[in-house]
Amino acid sequence: MDTAVKPQGCTNLKLRQLMRRVAQLYDAEVGKTGLRGTQYSLLSYVAKLGPIRPVDLARAMKVEPSTLTRNLRPLIEAGLLQQDAGPDARSRLVTVTEAGREKRQEAQRRWRVAQEALNARLGPARVVALHALLDECQDLLADLPDGELHD
Repeated sequence: MDTAVKPQGCTNLKLRQLMRRVAQLYDAEVGKTGLRGTQYSLLSYVAKLGPIRPVDLARAMKVEPSTLTRNLRPLIEAGLLQQDAGPDARSRLVTVTEAGREKRQEAQRRWRVAQEALNARLGPARVVALHALLDECQDLLADLPDGELHD
């Protein structure tokens, strides 16, 4: 008799359902600043890594360049980010403006509220275990080419 543990259900579906729930919590808090969670994340990456070329930013965030361009536009239009000429005629550099730094600090305070609410709801030990499991899974899947992840 085979007594091996066999996963039941679709892992992709379960992860997506969990992600939607978690994103709702964070978006509700961060949204109080007028930013979506993805915009806060983008602003944080540029604040940490900038000035940075969009292609390098896309790579760091693990998103397609076209997705990054679409996500940059509203933040540039809002005056939170700026895109200037780079070291040569063909390159551009993205930087955070002073208004962007202030908005990021405001959003970071709301993000902390969401993080603390999630920790309280799940319990700190479960969150630590979840982080460890997610990191381990990321490492185990790291050598897959991006195309294999979309099948």
